[in-house]
Amino acid sequence: MKTLPARSVVVVLGTRPELVKLAELIRVLGPAARVVHTGQHYDEELSGGFLAELGLPEPAYLTGVGGQPRAVQIAAALQGLDALFAAEPPLAVVVQGDTNAALAGALAANARDLPLVHVEAGLRSHDRAMPEEHNRVLIDRLADVLCAATPDNRELLLAEGVPDERIAVTGNPVVEAVRDHLPAAAERARLLAAHGLDADRYVLATVHRPENTDDELALTAVLHELAGLARELPVVLPLHPRTRARIEAAGLLPLLDGVTVLPPAGYGTFLALARHAALIVSDSGGVQEETTVLGRPLVVVRNSTERPESLADFAELVDPGPQIGTAARRRLSEGAPGLHRLANLPSPYGDGTASRRIAGLIAELAEERTAHRSPALAA
Repeated sequence: MKTLPARSVVVVLGTRPELVKLAELIRVLGPAARVVHTGQHYDEELSGGFLAELGLPEPAYLTGVGGQPRAVQIAAALQGLDALFAAEPPLAVVVQGDTNAALAGALAANARDLPLVHVEAGLRSHDRAMPEEHNRVLIDRLADVLCAATPDNRELLLAEGVPDERIAVTGNPVVEAVRDHLPAAAERARLLAAHGLDADRYVLATVHRPENTDDELALTAVLHELAGLARELPVVLPLHPRTRARIEAAGLLPLLDGVTVLPPAGYGTFLALARHAALIVSDSGGVQEETTVLGRPLVVVRNSTERPESLADFAELVDPGPQIGTAARRRLSEGAPGLHRLANLPSPYGDGTASRRIAGLIAELAEERTAHRSPALAA
């Protein structure tokens, strides 16, 4: 990869999942990367521990974004990014996924006529009730380079009329993120022992999406099914603060009595727990990818998914309610042979070199931008 000038590539992000997936790309870009955090999900833990775990420097933070409604988040981030881009125009802007931060970054780049790279392009749930779906489609229409994680993502983009020359199938950086941050076997064994867990003998669960937490009936149904599973084997639930608040407000704390509730886990801790779970129950998009790298079965509790590749072997999509328990017990009944089968399947999200491919595409785009800016170089 050609050497890029220092601070010449702005990486815009706003949430922990974006930090996780872009960490290796930021490391590969080195001094060329200028990381801007919009503050969409800012909390004090981002400074220090979490960034240190990922091996990242402190980003530049915008203000006035976190905790605001979606439109205000996008508008505030857009205003802050526009000022940054005007003061120090980058050669390229990188955004990842489908967050409000990513959309703000894409709009700001477009407004300043800056080349835009979209990591994780082409995902589609075809569910217009999801704000993320609108963000994905808009970012893909604006991007100059669309880094599709899978061939299916590429086909979706082509069907929407995106020119083939703007699309590159790169794989998903989640593969290297999992491989880089999964603790060693001895550390994983220590962690399980500390929580009184036996490998392949517990369920790991996460619940945080508004469709499950803001709907009291859905939240009750999810917790009821987890409580039922907890009567058969341990259920471990790292509890998101927002989810805890919803549970308390709805008076549902008794449903957690048989569940092992943990504070929100660091990325490495979560991967260690996921690596040895007999089953994972989650509404997370990232977990749908991570389980394919870890070789673990997953029950996805959502109305729709933008990651159908995971459903082929690793995951099942269910609505909140009895389907959770039915699907969970079916996957658990496969036992050790089922886990062995998944462990030997390749992840559909690539070979773990996505970040280097994307960095190469960024370098090519930046070189074109430099030549375009300078007639002497163009000649």
